[in-house]
Amino acid sequence: MQKKIQSALISVFYKDGLEPIAKKLQELGITIYSTGGTQKFLEDLGVTCVPVESLTTYPSILGGRVKTLHPAIFGGILGRRYEAQDLAEMKEYKIPEIDLVIVDLYPFEETLRTTSEEKLIIEKIDIGGPSMIRAAAKNFRDLVVIAAKDDYASFEKLLTEQKGETTLEQRKAYAAKAFEVVMHYDIAISNYFNPGMQQVLRYGENPHQSATFHGNLSELFTQLNGKELSYNNLVDVDAAVQLIQEFTGSKQSVFGIIKHTNVCGIAERATVKQSWDAALAGDPESAFGGVLVCNNSIDKATADAINEIFFEVLIAPAFDADALEVLKSKKNRILLQLKTLDAQLKAPSKSLLNGVLEQGADVGNYSKWEEVGGRPSTDAEKEDLIFGNLVCKHLKSNAIALIKNKQLVGKGCGQTSRIDSLRQAIDKSRQFNFDLKGAVLASDAFFPFNDCVQIAHAAGIEAFIQPGGSVRDKDSVDYCVTNGLAMVMTGMRHFKH
Repeated sequence: MQKKIQSALISVFYKDGLEPIAKKLQELGITIYSTGGTQKFLEDLGVTCVPVESLTTYPSILGGRVKTLHPAIFGGILGRRYEAQDLAEMKEYKIPEIDLVIVDLYPFEETLRTTSEEKLIIEKIDIGGPSMIRAAAKNFRDLVVIAAKDDYASFEKLLTEQKGETTLEQRKAYAAKAFEVVMHYDIAISNYFNPGMQQVLRYGENPHQSATFHGNLSELFTQLNGKELSYNNLVDVDAAVQLIQEFTGSKQSVFGIIKHTNVCGIAERATVKQSWDAALAGDPESAFGGVLVCNNSIDKATADAINEIFFEVLIAPAFDADALEVLKSKKNRILLQLKTLDAQLKAPSKSLLNGVLEQGADVGNYSKWEEVGGRPSTDAEKEDLIFGNLVCKHLKSNAIALIKNKQLVGKGCGQTSRIDSLRQAIDKSRQFNFDLKGAVLASDAFFPFNDCVQIAHAAGIEAFIQPGGSVRDKDSVDYCVTNGLAMVMTGMRHFKH
C-alpha cells in the first residue's frame, strides 16, 4: 500500500545529517512542522517550517519539558486514515494529518558518561520523543517514522527515488527499528534507576576491555568472602551452576571443577571429601585457579583439603562454621552460598553480528536409550554412561568424556575434530595414570566414522554413549557388534559452542 507524504513533524536533538532530508521534503512540497532548536536550524537552511505552537496554541513550557505533548500533535500521528470516526474527529478539532515523524531522543547515555550530577541526568530523560516515536511506529499503516540518524541517508534516497511515497513494508520496517530505539533507551534509564541490576566490573575478558553485568546476583548467592567477581569469574560461575544443576536429584555428593567454562574434574561419591578428592585427581593441574562447585554442605575435612590449592571461587549450598573459618583464611578467595540448586537461569543468548541470538536451554540427558552394540551395557556401565553424558554436555564441542566409577578420568574438548578430542582425552587419562579398562566414553555428537570407537577400544574402553544420527552410524555399530562392545544411542545431541 503506497502512501504519499504530505506533512512531516521534525524535532531532533542531533541535527547532523538532517539537511538533505529537510531540503528534499521542501522540494517535494511537503509541509514541515517543527519545534524550537530544530525549527531555527531548518529556517537557517532556508527551509520553511510551521511551528508546532500554531497547532497546540501553547508555547514550549516548563523549561522545554512540554512542547509536543498535546492532542493536536498526537491526534495527527495516531489518527487512523481508514477509520471514518477518526477522520471526523480530526476534522472537528482541526487536527492535521501527519505522515512522517522524524524524532530522536535526548542523549541520556552520553550524559551518564560525562557527569554524575543527578539533576543533569534527569533532564536528559526524554518524554515527548519516545511518546511520538511509539505513536508513529504503532500507526505504521498510515505514516513513516525515522527514529535514528543512522537511517537519514537511506530515507533521503527513498524520498528521491519514490518521489515522497512509501510502501507498507518500508513503513513497517522503520517502525520496527523505532521500537528498538525506544527499548534500548528505556533499558538504559531503568538500569540507572536500578543500580543493583547493573554492576560495572573491573574489566572484561582482558584488562583492556570494559565490562558490565546486568542482573541481580543476590537472588542466586550470598557472598560469604572474597573480592568482587570478575568477568571471567562470572562466566565460569555460570558454567559451574549449570553443571551442578544436573545433579540436584543425586543422593550422593557431587564435586565439580570448572576451568574456562569446561569441566576439568568431577566425581560422585558417598561424602563431600571423597567427591572432592576424586574430582581433583581427574586433572590436578587444570584445577589450579579454577571454580569449584558442590551440591552438598562443605565440611571442615573438605575445607582443609581444598585449602591446599589455589582456586578462584567455591560454590556450595552451605558451609559448616569451622569449614568457613578455614576457607576465609585467604581474603580474596570468593565463597558463594548458593540459595537453591534449582535456580531458574536465563535462557542462553549471545550478541553477534548486528543482533542477538537466543535459544532454549539444553535440558535433559537422553531422549531414548537404545542399546545397539554387541551386548547390552551392564548396570555399572549404565550408571557411568548416564553420568558421563551429563558431564560431556558441559564440555565445549567437539567433546569426549571418559568416565570410570562416576569420576571424570579423561576429557577432550574444543577440538575441530572428534578424533582429536578423543586422543586428547586418552592422553589426559594416561598423564594421571588412570587405567581405562572398564571406563566408558561419552560423545556430545555422533561418530562420523568408526575410527573413534576403534581407538577407544584399543585403550581399554568397552562401552559408549552417543546421540547417533550419522549416515555412517552402522560403521561404529558394526565394530561394537563384532567386538562385543556396548553402545547406547540417545537421540539427543549436546553441542556446546
